[in-house]
Amino acid sequence: MASKWNDIEKWMEGQQLPKGFEVLKEPDWVEQYVRKLMTKALPEAAGVITGSKSAAVSETDHFVIVKINLPKDTEREQVRLFIREDRVRVEGLPKGNKETVKLPVLVKPRICKAQVKDGILHVKLRKRPVNRTYHESYIVW
Repeated sequence: MASKWNDIEKWMEGQQLPKGFEVLKEPDWVEQYVRKLMTKALPEAAGVITGSKSAAVSETDHFVIVKINLPKDTEREQVRLFIREDRVRVEGLPKGNKETVKLPVLVKPRICKAQVKDGILHVKLRKRPVNRTYHESYIVW
């Protein structure tokens, strides 16, 4: 199978493809692509993709938006929101439950806007830019 992929790579190198096509060499681009397609095509199934039944995730060019349905008996003072580069976690839900949502892309955890409207927690996160530049590292001999 690897030899077929190498053949495809060689063919692609000879083509006049648009800039940015090198993303196809990234191993997780397929997962991200499929996740975006499924979220757009079947928003009600987004929970299966994100790892959450009560959350929906969408993207814009610069932001990731997570919407989490809070149970009706959620106590406002107990809810805590934690952001990681690749996940959002809500703690303090009724019965000691937690909600964790896997994000489709990496984000800047400290740049976040969260608000509850009509029992839905809306979390807006800034995407982390993809740095495709190489940085030299020293080698110890």
